[in-house]
Amino acid sequence: MPYTVAHDGTKIVFHMVGQGPPLLCLAGGPGTDVRSLGNLGGLDRHRTLVLVDARAAGASDVPADPAGCAYTEQVHDLEAVRRHLGAGPVDVLAHSAGALTAQHHAASYANGVRRLVLVTPAGRIGREVDAAEVATLRARRSDEPWYDSAAEAAELLATGVSGVEAEEAQRRLAPFLYGRWTDETRAHHDADRVRPPAWLYEAFYRGNPAEHEAAERLRFLRSVSVPVLALAGAEDCVAGTRPAVLTASLYRHGRLETVPGAGHHPWLDGPEYFRDLIESFLRD
Repeated sequence: MPYTVAHDGTKIVFHMVGQGPPLLCLAGGPGTDVRSLGNLGGLDRHRTLVLVDARAAGASDVPADPAGCAYTEQVHDLEAVRRHLGAGPVDVLAHSAGALTAQHHAASYANGVRRLVLVTPAGRIGREVDAAEVATLRARRSDEPWYDSAAEAAELLATGVSGVEAEEAQRRLAPFLYGRWTDETRAHHDADRVRPPAWLYEAFYRGNPAEHEAAERLRFLRSVSVPVLALAGAEDCVAGTRPAVLTASLYRHGRLETVPGAGHHPWLDGPEYFRDLIESFLRD
């Protein structure tokens, strides 16, 4: 059953599944349909997953003004959902680009978050991927049958192609998202979900600070005093491990964990390891 909350004239849709204390969940992308998170490796056995579609994503409204889609603005949507639940400080889990929203929310609403889980985060103040590390991780997959097609697609995307050609290249690049390219991960990638508008990527990352403002933004985030768990996938051929390392080291109670054999979606590649690690962190 979908639930809605309105903020700034935009309808934000969320779903609740599972049992136990609430865990607010954000997908990545930006603009990925929150259904991509599934049950997060079985976390719904221990937690009520509050699966929030960000604005312009999934079932939530596309706002009239794209400026409202910057991740620094979307924090207010997340807070509106938390208050709608009538909860005190809650645990928050965010994937990939959603981790930018979650970190900014925790710093903006210091009394709203109990613990923060950042799964293969994009970074702290924007995408902070080490291209050389990602290239090394991809090269380790060179003996897999899909590799040549995926590597060629990556080169094509680097030239700035757009439209149908870019969509086809992204499809061919998909195996790099996962630790293993199987029927299950292929089905996850090909699932029929709502696609975000083409302009959303740029609008979302308008939340990045200017170069001269980066140090101040990092100080702002460093004010977060709650425990923070940053998870990296050991075989993440999209983000690598560097963003998670940087993120964990920023916070006074930051902790880094690497999921063996996992790609960018570790709840699919190592569900039991992923679930047990997060549940232990939230329970401590």
